[in-house]
Amino acid sequence: MGTVLLAALAAVVAAVVVTVLVRAGRREAQAERARLAEEARRQARRSLDAVWAMDDREFEEYVAELCRRDGCTDVKRVGGAGDLGADVTGYLPDGRKIVIQCKRYAKHRTVGSRDIQTFNGTARAEHGADVPVFVASCVFTKPARDFAARQNLCLIDINLLGFWNSGTPLTSFLDLDIGRSGTNRGLHPDHD
Repeated sequence: MGTVLLAALAAVVAAVVVTVLVRAGRREAQAERARLAEEARRQARRSLDAVWAMDDREFEEYVAELCRRDGCTDVKRVGGAGDLGADVTGYLPDGRKIVIQCKRYAKHRTVGSRDIQTFNGTARAEHGADVPVFVASCVFTKPARDFAARQNLCLIDINLLGFWNSGTPLTSFLDLDIGRSGTNRGLHPDHD
């Protein structure tokens, strides 16, 4: 009887120890995932310092190069006077036509719904876009994101641009619910 009781007690102690260790391991893994995600965000932001130093044409070329890297074909920088909102055009790997409007603004600025509405008015009608994309070196206001969500426009703000720059493919951003993502807060110029 004493041996059975001792074995049962040992089993309970072992179960408690295993449970504590498993929970500690889960907490540690969760903390590590959060740390890695934060570090990835910081690294992406640091690597974008060059973006804010670009002029408008260089920014458009940079976006075009990201499209090429991700397998887009017939990618052209077409921005300039009279571009009617198309700065970069091309075709996604699946053959859909992509039209991109680029806005290289300072970190602290935002893109409002007026710019998004103007782009929406020309991307499909003038340029035949299957996938209209608006890329900005800052963030979008909430009304801009709400409008884009209603019109099925893809918005890539500075945060998503950081991930795109770091290797996340363009196609990963096309189905995001932009109305529920992002922020409409301006970034502090020294924000890391």
